[in-house]
Amino acid sequence: MAIRRMIRRLLDRPGGVDIRPYEKVVAEAGRREERVRAMAELPEPPIGDLAEFCAVVREAARRTLGLRPYDVQLVGTLALLDGHVAEMATGEGKTLSGALAAVGYALRGHRVHVISVNDYLARRDAEWMGPLYQALGVSVGWIGQTSTREERQAAYRADVTYAPVSEIGFDVLRDRLVTDPEDVIVPEPGVAIVDEADSVLVDEARVPLVLAGASERGAAVSEAAALVRRLVKGYHYEIDEEGRNVFLTPKGIDAVEAALGGIDLFADENADRLTEINLALHAHALLVRDVDYIVRDGRVQLINTSRGRVALLQRWPDGLQAAVEAKESLPPSETGRILDSITVQGLIGRYPRVCGMTGTAVAVGEQLREFYDLQVAVVPPNVPCVRADEPDRIYATVTDKERALVAEVAAAHATGRPVLIGTLDVAESERLAQRLAAEGIDCVVLNAKNDAEEAEIIARAGQKGAVTVSTQMAGRGTDIRLGEGVAEVGGLYVIGSGRHPSSRLDDQLRGRAGRQGDPGGSVFFVSLEDELITRYAPDETPPPPDDDGMVRHPHARYIVGHAQRVAEGAHLELHRNTWRYTRLLELQRAQVLEKREKVLHGDAGAESLAATAPERYAELRERVGEEVLRKVCRQIVLHHLDECWSDHLAFLEDLREGIHLRVLGRQNPLDEFHKESVRAFGNLLDEVARRSVATFEESEITEDGIDLEAAGLLRPSATWTYLVQENPFGSEWDRITRRLSGRGRR
Repeated sequence: MAIRRMIRRLLDRPGGVDIRPYEKVVAEAGRREERVRAMAELPEPPIGDLAEFCAVVREAARRTLGLRPYDVQLVGTLALLDGHVAEMATGEGKTLSGALAAVGYALRGHRVHVISVNDYLARRDAEWMGPLYQALGVSVGWIGQTSTREERQAAYRADVTYAPVSEIGFDVLRDRLVTDPEDVIVPEPGVAIVDEADSVLVDEARVPLVLAGASERGAAVSEAAALVRRLVKGYHYEIDEEGRNVFLTPKGIDAVEAALGGIDLFADENADRLTEINLALHAHALLVRDVDYIVRDGRVQLINTSRGRVALLQRWPDGLQAAVEAKESLPPSETGRILDSITVQGLIGRYPRVCGMTGTAVAVGEQLREFYDLQVAVVPPNVPCVRADEPDRIYATVTDKERALVAEVAAAHATGRPVLIGTLDVAESERLAQRLAAEGIDCVVLNAKNDAEEAEIIARAGQKGAVTVSTQMAGRGTDIRLGEGVAEVGGLYVIGSGRHPSSRLDDQLRGRAGRQGDPGGSVFFVSLEDELITRYAPDETPPPPDDDGMVRHPHARYIVGHAQRVAEGAHLELHRNTWRYTRLLELQRAQVLEKREKVLHGDAGAESLAATAPERYAELRERVGEEVLRKVCRQIVLHHLDECWSDHLAFLEDLREGIHLRVLGRQNPLDEFHKESVRAFGNLLDEVARRSVATFEESEITEDGIDLEAAGLLRPSATWTYLVQENPFGSEWDRITRRLSGRGRR
């Protein structure tokens, strides 16, 4: 038996962590359990004796939470304390394992951030595990999108802080703009325990976080929006194979130029008009209401596609945001400029110690090693999974698929079996809900429009007769418990309406059923018209369907699998390219931040201006005093340092937009981008010094300090955050040649 287990480890989990040492420690903890349980008061868990630590925290969890950690949960805890990613199946108690590991790190003197994928999980887990932390003398806090500055400061002061990855990232970005050391809210990073590690470290890593500053009210672009509505796909414009870009055809260019009074759209004086048209076309053709965004309370609100939730306070870059607002006939919001950005990989890289947990780590084990130097420890389930996973049911059309899906739901519902339907977007969830209602089946819909009701909806999803339609259930990180009598009718039945671009997300959706040895089942209904197939396997010729619309030929299953593999490859390349693009930027940012830290927390600003403008400095020191002068110098230098960095980011954004054209000269776009970036950055600190001296010498400085507005040092009146969702260096040859073919007639 031992040899068989060893062989399985080698074959099933290549490069994984050997968990046998952890199992021995947990076995020893089990032998001490009775003694520890007899203690009237529990001692502080001794982190130097891991077996005793496990025995004490197990008893603490039993007393405070009513949960006795299984052996496998303690194995997961030990894997986390060793700095690994623990793969634990859905329902196996990752939340408790993570909390016990956080206790261990906190008792070692580390500040711990438990990083989640959404606000709901951050708050739920912090409050749920609160009694455990309190009993063990560890303070805990949580942060969400709506947390105030004061609430964030209090949460970050705790020993353990639960927060979504995006909120920590945005707080780090905001801290990089403060001018008073007292305003910094994020402490020096210590330990990151990443929940749903594959989602955060791999899926979210493709999306840089951006902080922008408001400057003025945006201009309306309703004319461009109205114009592109009249354009016809395939005639006036085409969309590239990956669905990331849209471009005018020669016929489209003619139509637009005629509509704008016969102008030359590509003339220099019409560059702004061309940009407006391109943005309007992007908003019209690529961004879909109730898929990429919703309109609520008179505003466009983005949907985080990997979480199925509204991303509060987030927006697209200015031109695109205005284009979507015009598309929806809404007034334009404020415009602004990029102040700073950070990738998830760059954010996680700040932590000296990183570990994580998820149900699907092995599938991205190579990426975790490549990008984060993390190893995967596969923890077996406490009770074997008995869920019945059926083969995909593949249909020729979306209509046939949805008709069959509704019939399958009706059949299961008639027996009282609860059904969870996983959809890929808001629009699909609402369409299926309408189809079910037409069949007399009541269902509850969980999507970005009502995500505040998530806990209540999930609590009822496992009850007898329940039918729940959820968008992006895979990213919700919550267990569904079976109601009375449900096990007897087969347990929860999970039905996926289409395959995800990643097989991991499919596995996570399946994992909502069959938790902790419960009965359950799953099946995916797939259409050969689904976006996954049309986008990633457009050249495949599908076999004909049978009379019921179902395609039973084996090649259909190959097409679905092939499309998913291509999608996974594209997303991996996007992750790599995002990192290739930002790696140099991170190095440049580190130099700027080092300079900023010296100015913010020291006297580097005053020393710099005293050296470059000694007469002015001496005169002001005599007149306004050393303390006031040092504060003024700090304000001046920080403003220009931040402004020059923002200018550098804007330059890089423009550079990146046109860098693909270097391909035509047989140059590597990434190499060329790096050359231009290094050249531009070389003058940045000198420009900061030049601007700072000019402001220092020309501004009026009194005993009350400096008038920021008069000196031109006002900072943005408001900031917002957004997510960049694009590939900076993808496979662009086809797109470039097509665009040039449209321009070539000139």
